[in-house]
Amino acid sequence: MTVPPPVRVRVHVGGIVQGVGFRPFVHGLARELGLAGSVGNDAAGVVVEVEGGEAAVRDFVLALRERPPALAVVESVRSEALPPTGARGLVITGSAVTGARTALVSADTATCGDCLAEMRDPADRRYRYPFVNCTNCGPRYTIVRDVPYDRATTTMAGFTMCAPCAAEYHDPADRRFHAQPTCCPDCGPTLVLEPGGPGDPLREAAARLRDGAVLAVKGLGGYHLAVRADDADAVARLRAAKHREEKPFALMAGSLDEARALVEVGPGAAEALGSRRAPMVLLPRRPGAAVAPAVAPGNRDLGVMLPYTPLHHLLAAELGVPFVLTSGNASDEPIAHVDDDARERLAGLADGFLTHDRPVHVRTDDSVVRLHRGAELPVRRARGYAPEPVPLAFDVGRPVLGCGAEVKNAICLAAGRRAFLSPHLGDLTNPAALRSFHEATGHLGRLFGITPLVLAHDLHPDYLATRYALDRADAEPDLETVGVQHHHAHVAACLAEHGATPDDPPVLGVAYDGTGFGEDGTIWGGELLLAGLAGHRRVGHLATVPMPGGAAAVREPWRMAAAHLGDVRSPVRDRHADRWDAVVALARSGMASPPTSSVGRLFDAVSALLGVRDTVTYEGQAAIELEQRVDPDERGTYPVTAGDVLPGGELVAAVVEDLAAGVGTGRIAARFHHGLADATVAAVARLAGEHGVGTAALSGGVFVNAVLLERVRAGLEAAGLRVLVPTRVPCTDGGIALGQVAVCAARM
Repeated sequence: MTVPPPVRVRVHVGGIVQGVGFRPFVHGLARELGLAGSVGNDAAGVVVEVEGGEAAVRDFVLALRERPPALAVVESVRSEALPPTGARGLVITGSAVTGARTALVSADTATCGDCLAEMRDPADRRYRYPFVNCTNCGPRYTIVRDVPYDRATTTMAGFTMCAPCAAEYHDPADRRFHAQPTCCPDCGPTLVLEPGGPGDPLREAAARLRDGAVLAVKGLGGYHLAVRADDADAVARLRAAKHREEKPFALMAGSLDEARALVEVGPGAAEALGSRRAPMVLLPRRPGAAVAPAVAPGNRDLGVMLPYTPLHHLLAAELGVPFVLTSGNASDEPIAHVDDDARERLAGLADGFLTHDRPVHVRTDDSVVRLHRGAELPVRRARGYAPEPVPLAFDVGRPVLGCGAEVKNAICLAAGRRAFLSPHLGDLTNPAALRSFHEATGHLGRLFGITPLVLAHDLHPDYLATRYALDRADAEPDLETVGVQHHHAHVAACLAEHGATPDDPPVLGVAYDGTGFGEDGTIWGGELLLAGLAGHRRVGHLATVPMPGGAAAVREPWRMAAAHLGDVRSPVRDRHADRWDAVVALARSGMASPPTSSVGRLFDAVSALLGVRDTVTYEGQAAIELEQRVDPDERGTYPVTAGDVLPGGELVAAVVEDLAAGVGTGRIAARFHHGLADATVAAVARLAGEHGVGTAALSGGVFVNAVLLERVRAGLEAAGLRVLVPTRVPCTDGGIALGQVAVCAARM
């Protein structure tokens, strides 16, 4: 019989294919199919050349797309024929650094089961080693300095592999085959406790936590501050040191069972907690949960996460109880990630440091999600998610940098059909956060080889992100700037992640948040927009009321109650009798009292009316605590007029009436939520019919509110509308940059 001649192809694989075990996978697949050739990284991804029988080569190319490694995301597979060379065996080549940088960097990934088993095995050489990892888990984005992703371009470059680690690294049959962060106690990072003694740092750290100490713990993306969750004195001391009066702390539970003792964990929550991304999940607190009251004051939810590094697993096991694990910073500062800076900034907050000598290149906070209908609703997108791109359904043309908002800032860099959203950067009014913003704009561009030609920014002239865009364009005349209205960006972000294109028909966008600069010069925040990616029209909104004192009304929600009530008698007026009349007069004068349609400010007014929150210590506190007061058994609602202008004043009046009648806070809070949701549904359904629209998109920070989101979504679906909600990027200002990019690109 005549043996068919061999064929040879070169295959370029794009996507998240570096740092996820793709080259070992290719090596094993080629051996399985009897193929020869080579595989290596380049600036665009992975390049493979294979040679052998035609059917085997065809099966090989198909398998690259259909059964890649678990952590890989294959976006493209392109092949081209080459002349056979008679090669034998498959070799892994050195990485090429030429060509356009389009390779993607994997997010940091929680420790896999195989590594945990080794770490817990007394007979294993990595027993109790806090830095065990393999191709299926471990640090990625936070240690990457450059691409292609090789050890030399990570912060592991300074650790020379010992002979056993090098043997694993070069063995195609080993799961550490070309695992760049691979290491062991003999050649890898070392854990130390400062100040320390002669004993095991982990055991000593746990002992100090049991005794009430506050420890700074170096994680994947920076430092955290840890105390026992059930130690009221230690939690109070940590609050005082961080100047974080009431904002809830995150908790780490050592296992899913330990988490279930704290919070109600349904199937969706269990999946999220145990996923490779391992976010913090906001879940209902169980009665009698063993946490100090100051962990999450005024909040029925707790933010819980499971250990996602070997160090966290070991510390949790040693301590044996849940512990607070909050960002290593003072209030409003970015998380500390450089060792010397952390020692300086956290010296007054921590009694000691559990640290190590592997540098963190990119600071990255923990991600935060809520569960909505069993699926993740992002609140903060960072570790485990960034910098994986949001795929776009259209090519952006010229590369665009979305500069984001003022608070909860994240930036977005887009080229081709990819939008790279940075990790959460924070409030840019903080100088350290602003420095982090500048660092992120440079690092993302270098990492992905993208030089923006257009800067998209918010319309607010005083936002520091806006100033950055305009100042940079002044200094670089070839740069173009495009202003994007804040709430259009909210809606556009939701549309973009759901695959919208510039040619799609408009939707009814519902953008509810706290503050956004409106096109009429007022402060928007309760907007109904007829919107596509390229444009929008305001077709409805919450009725405007003055904000007495401007920013002071955000810090003191009782001022919003005064703006609504005027001379009406109420308990909130009695509590602020010394200033009430002056604030009412200020509101009526229009001086320093900008009009606002903000739903966030409406929540503030009702929160103050019910005595939930007269002043706040963190953004959104009044609205968050009002949601926590909702009686889940209450079915009543406040019927209001649902015109193009939603009358928030009618809701406030109904609250005042029920309050005077002695109705309980929980029932009033529920009726308010239901009334606002029902008015929104009625207005959107009517407007959708008038404009021939079949889809609604919900976004803006107010939709982190689970009660409001579910009732609005269910009502709109019952009215026959398709409803889009954010699932990949936050509905908060953390998603604004993606919307800016999508709008800017669509206009171009």
